[in-house]
Amino acid sequence: MIFFYFWFVVVVEKMVTRRVDLRSDTVTKPTESMRAAMASAEVDDDVLGYDPTALLLETEMAKIMGKEAALFVPSGTMGNLIAVLVHCEVRGSEVILGDTCHINIFENGGISTIGGVHSRQIKNNDDGTIDIDLIEAAIRDPRGELMFPTTTLICLENSHANSGGRCLSVEYTDRVGEVAKKHGLKLHIDGARIFNASVALGVPVDRLVEAADSVSVCLSKGIGAPVGSVIVGSKNFIAKAKRLRKTLGGGMRQIGILCAAALVALKENVGKLESDHKKTRLLADGLHEIKGLKINPGSVETNIIFIDIVDGSRTTTEKIIKYLEERGILLMRDKPSRLRVVLHHQISASDVQYTLSCFQQAVQIENGN
Repeated sequence: MIFFYFWFVVVVEKMVTRRVDLRSDTVTKPTESMRAAMASAEVDDDVLGYDPTALLLETEMAKIMGKEAALFVPSGTMGNLIAVLVHCEVRGSEVILGDTCHINIFENGGISTIGGVHSRQIKNNDDGTIDIDLIEAAIRDPRGELMFPTTTLICLENSHANSGGRCLSVEYTDRVGEVAKKHGLKLHIDGARIFNASVALGVPVDRLVEAADSVSVCLSKGIGAPVGSVIVGSKNFIAKAKRLRKTLGGGMRQIGILCAAALVALKENVGKLESDHKKTRLLADGLHEIKGLKINPGSVETNIIFIDIVDGSRTTTEKIIKYLEERGILLMRDKPSRLRVVLHHQISASDVQYTLSCFQQAVQIENGN
């Protein structure tokens, strides 16, 4: 009996000390090389425009994205907000965007509450696109300016998080860009995970955003830097963006400490995204085989998986989350009957197999198999 108790305690301790964090790709910890770069970073006051490491990051990001200039901002939400406000300088301007995009759902309504920008929400398709004809039909007739808001901007998101990390093709993005130019509008891309999309599509990132007037790129998602985003565009766009960053409280001082980690992420982690995607598909394929769960493996293009609970199953998202959490696996509930998992460079192949095993056990226990 004593031996059994000792064995049980050891097993339970091992179960709770292993940690597989699948809540998001924002949960990564800075690597040793990032910490070393941060510790030795050359810095100055970036509000005054002299932080050399920040300038190096911004120059590098502008080059990578094929744009004239770039600006470091504390978050992707601020980056998107600044971009929309720069393009929609007149209050009451209108932006056309997808109804499930990040700007519309997860950014606290900032474009309206802070910028006075009206959103024209168009239904996103399952793959994250918006029908081109619907975009064009939503553009306001300038002759109605006395009554209607003025359409100024179109926003896309690539990859599209709420569609499961689906990627917008370069052909599609180009077509939206053509519509924007035809009507004298600007195109902004929320490229929080644009590097994931680039790798998945096999298209250079600068080509993928060529049609865009501005792009926001998150540094703390797929490529695993601890903090920050970068917005890119023309020199004139970035000059205006810098003023808005200051207005919004995003002008920080010695940000080279943060930018140093982002430079390491660009150098070391972009190349790991393909492996992240392969492990994500491996996990999706395994989950697809578990009776009681519903996965569409064909929709898994990058590092995000949505897991639906099959109607009639005894298990629930709450029960699965609790069971997995007790075994050190963390994930998020997207809807009452849907779970979301996101992989990143700190999730190993062993973590994937462990997660599959625990999912299998959780579902079997609840369904009495």
